[in-house]
Amino acid sequence: MRAAESRPTHLALRYGPVRWSFAELNQRVQRLARQLATMGVKSGDRVALLAQNSPQFVACVHALTRLGAILVPLNVRLTKDELCWQLSDVRAAVLLHDAAYASIAAEVGGVLPAITRATLDDEAATDELVISHLPEAEIALRTLIDLDATQAIMYTSGTTGHPKGAIITYGMQWWSATASALNLGYQRDDCWLACLPFFHIGGLSLLMKSVIYGMSIVIHSKFDATAVNRSIVEDRVTMISVVAVMLQRMLVALDEEQHGDVPGRYPATLRCVLLGGGPAPLPLLEDCARRAIPVVQTYGLTEACSQAVTLAPEDALRKLGSAGRPLLPVQLQIRHEDQPAAPNEVGEIYLQGPTITPGYADRPEATVKALRDGWLATGDLGYLDSEGYLYVLDRRADLIISGGENVYPAEIESVLLAHPAVAEAGVCGMADTHWGQVPIGFVVLQAGSSVDEQKLKEYVAQRLARYKQPRAIHIVRQLPRNSSGKLLRRELPKLLSE
Repeated sequence: MRAAESRPTHLALRYGPVRWSFAELNQRVQRLARQLATMGVKSGDRVALLAQNSPQFVACVHALTRLGAILVPLNVRLTKDELCWQLSDVRAAVLLHDAAYASIAAEVGGVLPAITRATLDDEAATDELVISHLPEAEIALRTLIDLDATQAIMYTSGTTGHPKGAIITYGMQWWSATASALNLGYQRDDCWLACLPFFHIGGLSLLMKSVIYGMSIVIHSKFDATAVNRSIVEDRVTMISVVAVMLQRMLVALDEEQHGDVPGRYPATLRCVLLGGGPAPLPLLEDCARRAIPVVQTYGLTEACSQAVTLAPEDALRKLGSAGRPLLPVQLQIRHEDQPAAPNEVGEIYLQGPTITPGYADRPEATVKALRDGWLATGDLGYLDSEGYLYVLDRRADLIISGGENVYPAEIESVLLAHPAVAEAGVCGMADTHWGQVPIGFVVLQAGSSVDEQKLKEYVAQRLARYKQPRAIHIVRQLPRNSSGKLLRRELPKLLSE
């Protein structure tokens, strides 16, 4: 509403041929909010959204704000079983979806009939509740935001194998946007290309930055390197957020478009490429340096409302491998055996500040475990050099980052262990030139049982999203364990030699 008052004709978003000004975005948000109210959506309701990046997704995010309802963005890559689990766990009152995910939403509705389902698209099936066809309820919409209120609940996998809903407050979004502007600068003509999924915190936080800054965003429903490169030029994009594997594909496509021996370059209008999703490969950083691409490395997580630490472009080569220094409102500490670590001493990364989650929805024990004396124990290992630059050694020790998606071995192991023929299971990551990493599994079979790799893969495929499915599942005699019987995942790759 404030952006519409300040810059009514300024471009709020572009999506292919669709162009909305801030005034038009505000009008659509108000209309959608009143239609959702007609459905019965009210303050405090948890509303799940299963949709690809689109203007309708953006409008829905802000419409829920005007009603005081809580957004629960769902990963569109999850299976029906995974979606049903999350919806039940968060106690969602409503499931909204777009036409692309109408069929799986219908399947979910068959399992959870108590959840009200509705589509954001006009082309939905005739038996579907279409929001745009509803009348607008005559209610007063919210005009002020309580920064302590919950804006969203975003599910992030834990090392126990069960996802947890991290609470994202409006204050977290406000301080994250402010800190980012102080770090990266703010220009009136900034245009941010949005190709990260909006169901991830990196994508969702961009939608809040847009209205706080009064900044244009160019939305891509999915990542396509050639389309992104073209958009950077044609839409005069100044900022973009990507993960390493995406940037690698963009550079390959850039060179293919050049048709010559000279490495392709981006126009000077592109002033920042935010690079997250895990430590960047050295060859990629060196390639970006040769092309004068302004890469800004980051370290962050859902619980920190996206980026918490960033490396400035001028330090990209001087501090190769570093995630940088903490954003202004964020405090960072490395602890070794519960004591502050010395420079260059490895320990667990702790974060504190107004961008840090107050906890997990309906998970008091997990909240107490993660938040210690007001500090978030990330579970990640790293160290600070003598200048205070962070180096991340392991993302939550066992975390696998595949194409920018977080994959937790424990979640895959729990599925494998559910198979009647499997006695033990272990999962680790393996380097992959295309995805960065892919999971691979190792299982010990029950005595007298017989099952092959293909059958196990088919079993897993029915229960886990594609990006979580192991590239290979090896049947072994035993798994490496310590004296107390704990699985040593770091030793699993050695089994490959067998």
